[in-house]
Amino acid sequence: MADRADGFVGVFDSGVGGISVLRSLVAELPHEDFRFFGDSAHAPYGEKSEDRVFELASGIAERFLDEGAKAIVIACNTATSVAAAELRAAHPDVPIVGIEPAVKPAALAFPHGRVIVMATEVTLRLEKYHELAEHWGGTCEVVAAPCPGLAARIERGGLDEPDLTEMIRDLVGEWAGRADAVVLGCTHYPFVRRQIAAVLGEGVRFFDGGEGTARRLASRLDETGLLAARERPGRVELASSLNTPDELALYQHFYELPL
Repeated sequence: MADRADGFVGVFDSGVGGISVLRSLVAELPHEDFRFFGDSAHAPYGEKSEDRVFELASGIAERFLDEGAKAIVIACNTATSVAAAELRAAHPDVPIVGIEPAVKPAALAFPHGRVIVMATEVTLRLEKYHELAEHWGGTCEVVAAPCPGLAARIERGGLDEPDLTEMIRDLVGEWAGRADAVVLGCTHYPFVRRQIAAVLGEGVRFFDGGEGTARRLASRLDETGLLAARERPGRVELASSLNTPDELALYQHFYELPL
């Protein structure tokens, strides 16, 4: 078990968005080695069929395991909903941690308020989201806000360009001044929290699943005896299915970008 504990944690998403989760993982577990893979060649997953998302997600997970990953983090809400259960069943001895829209903490913080859930269309169609919304939306108003194209736009960078703010305004501007909380139900969206606040109002509170995912990974590694015992800081490697210098520089930019 000690040798296995020295292994790395594989983290993947459809693109740069999962880097927001990776940053939470590194903050929670600074001595672990992480390898992040963004499937930018096929981004965004949230606009693909469930079968295609499963095919892509399971392929990445299997490659990580072939390379010796001790654990897997699915840093994508859509891929978690589609693939996590089957991957856990196929690999019961491997901690496989996913992410889900942070509806619970938002509803608990605003039990009588309005909670806007920004997410991809696929995530909002899946049973997992509807279970969350029904269970935690008993007293608060949970509003689904599909955001087609937003993840793909974030993938391109240029987050301060006017067209991005205009896109956000078109998607959720109707809730300006009328929302208490926003659930960022796609891992890309934390990178445009400031732009969303500019549209909805500075008083809105944001919730995303990154920190909860990090705590869950720490717990699972501890339970299975897989926490790294090393003293040195962990290593972080970034890779993309668009393996170009420009794309890798963009990944590094997102890893260092203030949130």
